[in-house]
Amino acid sequence: MKILITGGCGFVGSNLAIYLKEKFNKSRISTLDNLCRKGSEINRKRLKFHNINNLKIDISNNKKILKLPKYDLIIDCCAEAAVEVSKLNPDKVIFTNLIGTYNIVKKCVKDKSKIIFLSSSRVYSIEAIKKIIGKINLRNEIKTNFLINENFNTSGVKSLYGLSKLSSEEIIKEYNYTNNLNYIINRFGVISGPWQFGKQDQGFVSLWVGKHMEKKKLRYVGFGGHGNQIRDIIHIDDVCEIIFKQIKNFSKIKDNIFNIGGGIKNKLSLKDLTRKCQVITGNKVKITKKSKTSNYDIPYYVSDNKKIFKFYNWLPKKNIDQIIHDIYFWLITNQNIKRFFR
Repeated sequence: MKILITGGCGFVGSNLAIYLKEKFNKSRISTLDNLCRKGSEINRKRLKFHNINNLKIDISNNKKILKLPKYDLIIDCCAEAAVEVSKLNPDKVIFTNLIGTYNIVKKCVKDKSKIIFLSSSRVYSIEAIKKIIGKINLRNEIKTNFLINENFNTSGVKSLYGLSKLSSEEIIKEYNYTNNLNYIINRFGVISGPWQFGKQDQGFVSLWVGKHMEKKKLRYVGFGGHGNQIRDIIHIDDVCEIIFKQIKNFSKIKDNIFNIGGGIKNKLSLKDLTRKCQVITGNKVKITKKSKTSNYDIPYYVSDNKKIFKFYNWLPKKNIDQIIHDIYFWLITNQNIKRFFR
């Protein structure tokens, strides 16, 4: 089997490529990446060490995409994933996330390839999510255990990033109907783990661990600046495992959409994360506050994994403490990486 992973030098793509290389040792795993993101050159070296070739191509370049060799499966991990970039550089989001995926879809149709598309929890309505909580200034901890499943409201504003992902899903479903494109769509929550070069609005778990290790200040942003907003976190190893299971059973579960995340057992607030980082690093850092909330930010998201459990009898294995430990151990054993968190 020949597999192409787009965004192959990113956090998810590189980890997935190495994981699948070990699991499918007789398959040919290739990656594609334009090498524009922080840490991509480091991940490219990791791929080379594992004898995985990376093609330096921008996913928005239709001519180059269509000239690629034929693959049995394309896993589309490529995305401009920072929600705030939607406002600062909307063209980049549209060209990478929407045009790029459209190019991959055309490639799959041309070659009769299957596609696994990594979508996002951000396809859901911001207003509908806010109604779960009922207030914006989160002075107190959120008590609800509401789970968001695949049928949750996708209407209304969701950020340009979320819209690009939902629109890509619709393109895939259209080509399934008209051209029999076989697909699996995974709406992942927050993914974290080693080799994620974190930022405030993407990869915040690794950012929090790294900043605590380096004793650098952090900031609670939005919802009053109290750090009570909640997300569920899933380890990159669990992401790789479930995609591996999907590949092995593709024909049985094709043409489905799945919500996949850490679930109720892996939910935490920024305050919770701060406490855990203090324990594992032994350091306290200064945390400032920014009360104002971005129009695109959400106070709460926890994935409902019932559908993926029904299909695979699968739930994430690694809990929050293991995720934080693995990031901490990665940074301890790769001192050159710590410069990204200074």
